[in-house]
Amino acid sequence: MSDDFVKDHLHSRLRDVRETMLWKLDGLGEYDVRRPLTSTATNLLGLVKHLALLESAYFGMVFDRPFPEPLPRWDDAEQRGADLWATEHETRDEIVGRYHRAWEHADTTITALPLDAPGHVPWWPQPDVTLFTVLVHMLVETTRHAGHADILREQLDGSTGIRARNAAAQPDAASREAQWARVERAAKAAVAERDRAGSGDSMR
Repeated sequence: MSDDFVKDHLHSRLRDVRETMLWKLDGLGEYDVRRPLTSTATNLLGLVKHLALLESAYFGMVFDRPFPEPLPRWDDAEQRGADLWATEHETRDEIVGRYHRAWEHADTTITALPLDAPGHVPWWPQPDVTLFTVLVHMLVETTRHAGHADILREQLDGSTGIRARNAAAQPDAASREAQWARVERAAKAAVAERDRAGSGDSMR
């Protein structure tokens, strides 16, 4: 298997999951893309903002191909976490636009360099890396956050899936309720079974 094949495959998957991330914003109002939906304040627009920063840094500074827009310093403790949510002064278009520009910059780096091109990630314990390492890392990172986004979007309006064309095939409300009840019954039954088994062991 050639390096070109591996790089093209990983790059294609990264492109796909980037599109999924942005699709999760489609059709939602300003409040819903920004509001915290978990106890740690995870939110949809913040995930996009975070990924734009990661792509800018990993495919920019790491390979001495700096992204042409200001980025927070990786070692600035006061800035940590600021990329995970959108302030009231940041528009959706600004954040999405920056993500697109980060893609373009990253794509140029990925296309220009071989998989064994050396890079340096100063915030990693073993900072000397290759393009292959970083490409896999960003694919994993983006896929992980796409999973977060899928759950957040489901909380908001029940929409799930990885492609816009899948959205029309969502189960109806009755099917969802039946599945929820099925899983809930199984969870309770498993606990009851464990408790019965534990009681039997204690009587021996």
